[in-house]
Parts: sequence; C-alpha cells; structure tokens
Amino acid sequence: MGGPLVRLLICAGGTGGGVYPALAVLQALGNEANPVLWVGSQGGMEEALVKHYAIDFTAIPAAQVHGIGLRSLPRNLWLLWRGMLASRRILRQFRPDVLLFTGGYLAVPMAVAGHAVPTLLYVPDIKPGLALKTLSYLADRIAITAEESRAYFQRKMPVSLTGYPTRADLKDWSPAQARQKLNLQEGLPVVLVSGGSKGSRSINRALLSHLTEILAKAQVIHITGETDWPEIQAALSNLPADLAAGYHAMPYLHEMGAALTVADLVISRAGASTLGEYPLFGLPAILSPYPYHWDYQKVNAAYMVERGAAIMIENEHLGSELLPTVLSLLENPTRLQTMRVAMGTLSRSNAAQEIANLVKGLAPRPV
Repeated sequence: MGGPLVRLLICAGGTGGGVYPALAVLQALGNEANPVLWVGSQGGMEEALVKHYAIDFTAIPAAQVHGIGLRSLPRNLWLLWRGMLASRRILRQFRPDVLLFTGGYLAVPMAVAGHAVPTLLYVPDIKPGLALKTLSYLADRIAITAEESRAYFQRKMPVSLTGYPTRADLKDWSPAQARQKLNLQEGLPVVLVSGGSKGSRSINRALLSHLTEILAKAQVIHITGETDWPEIQAALSNLPADLAAGYHAMPYLHEMGAALTVADLVISRAGASTLGEYPLFGLPAILSPYPYHWDYQKVNAAYMVERGAAIMIENEHLGSELLPTVLSLLENPTRLQTMRVAMGTLSRSNAAQEIANLVKGLAPRPV
C-alpha cells in the first residue's frame, strides 16, 4: 500500500533534457501522484510529448533575461511578469502539495509565485545554468545527476546525489523486438545519430556528407528533427537502393528505447539526457557539444570522455573528424567494448525512484 496521494505540479519545458527526467519521475511515482498538472512553455516542444503520455498540460509565458541583447530585455521581462501572474492563477486553482522543477527559465515565474509550496529542483546537466542556480535558492531540496554538480551550489544547500532519471519504458524492448520495429538487419553494426529533441543541423549535414561511406560499414538510425527533414528526404531519394535499405531516417522517434537497445554506437550532442540514457544502455558515444550559449554540453561531454565512455568532436571539426572517428571505432570492437563497459559504470538505474522518494518526502503529512 502506498502513502497519501501527492498533488504534483511539474514545471519543465524547452528541451528534452528537462522534460524526460520529469516523465521518468512521474512514472516512478505511479498512482501516488494524483492529480498531476504539467506547466510548460507556450509553443514549446514538450506539449505534444506530455499529451502523448495523457498528462494534463497548461502553458505560461516565459523568457530568459541572461545573455540577451538590450533590445529584447524589456519584452522578456514583460513575459516573465505575465508568466508569474499566470503561475499565481494556476497555483490558486490547482493547489499543489509539491512543485517539481527540472530546468530552465520557464520555472522562474512559477518558483517565485509558488515560494510557499514545498519545492524539489532537479538539475539535469552537470553545470547548472543561471536559471537553475537562481531556483536553487527557492528550493527545499536539490537533486543532482553527478557528484561534480555539488561544487556549483552553496555548501549548506540541501543537495542529494540521485543520478539522471530514465523512463522505465526505455527498457521495454528486447533486441529482436527493436530490430523488427526499426526494420533492421541482423549481423550489421547499428549507428544511432541524433541531434536531440530539436535536431542538429551540424550533425545532420556532417552525417549526410559521409553517409555512403558509413552505410558501407553499418546501418544508420538517424533522428533528424523536424527542421531538416525535407533536406534529409532529398538525400534519401539520391541514395543507391542497396545503401538506402540500411538508412533509417525519421524526424522524431517516440520509441527511443528501441533505438538505444540495438545501437552499437551513438553520435549526438551532449545534452543532459546523454548522462542518463547512454549509461543505462552502456552505449559508446561520439559527442559534439552544442557550441553556442554557455558551455554546459561541453562539461557533460568532458565528464564522459574523462571516464573513457565517449569521444568528443568539436562542432567546427565535425566535417573532417566524424568519418574517421566512426570508422576507427567500427573497425575496433575491442575499443568499443571498453567504452561500453566504461559507459555502463556511470549508470544510476534507480535515479527516478530516488527522486520520486524526495517528492513524497516533501509532501505534507495528513493530520
């Protein structure tokens, strides 16, 4: 028998790095979180994903104020003010027991409006951005992915090391089921290429420029993002039929667990989800951190490279270094296996349940 139900408000959006952890924690809570309301950003990628899981969703205005030009600052401050007013209205109507934040400036107006509500902040990336560091002063409990994150918070802050929470359904696939779902052949290596929830033009174009050489050695699952999908379709139409059979491109894949199950190597950015999903599957990685804004992806990548689980290629070197790096790994199964073992040691498979327990610990006790 579980304890009392928790009225949970989740505030997460913008990228998968903040959305997927919240989904994982919600799965771990199961029926103990009821009701649940997800507050996201207006026009954000998270709305369709959250509704796919049949979770009640509403959106608020929000905008960042750090790292933008002076011309945008008044508008963004106005959006933050509107977001706080909307947050107050939502809090009055929903009356949550606990607030769960998993990243980004979206949570700032909700955190200010809900300062009296018990709050758990989960920090997906190793290095928190300004919004998360600001939110840490309003949180009753902070959960982190790796021990290295602790250095970014004040010593007396209530920080718990949990690891990155991964969704239980990622592990629903057997290799045979995954191969059938993705129409893959037996006996050929599988390279998974993904630019994250929004796609990566640099990775997409670097792959396309070397696609025939890679397809001569392996099958490719390519999750492209919506923006570049027309360009990918054009490239696919020009592939010889024998190579096209090994190229499996799609703008988005809900069944990400299937791809992670069968992949022998992944090429991607170094967003927060890489810290949880690749270790869960012991998946060797070639990481190309997103080069703009702040350096959190480079910090994530360096964490895995230093532990022998990944290789990093800077964005500007993708065109020249991607192909030789991929081929050298495919031709060296011993090194791939060493990287696989190293990546597996980074996994904390119980992270979602640990964070779920923190949520329940913050909920008010019945009188």
